[in-house]
Amino acid sequence: MKVNEVKKIAKLHGVKTTRKSKADIIKQIQIVEGNFDCFATPSDGYCDQDSCLWRPDCFKAA
Repeated sequence: MKVNEVKKIAKLHGVKTTRKSKADIIKQIQIVEGNFDCFATPSDGYCDQDSCLWRPDCFKAA
């Protein structure tokens, strides 16, 4: 997902995006949604959050 798309989602959740990396913005969104702020942290290529919106980008960033 491109940064502009992430920023649009962040805006919907009231997450500020100024001077934050894509990963930091996503982690803030995860917290606001009531999820773990685990973006880009799957260990050994494993993640049990199958329905996570960020999953494809997460594995790329890890």
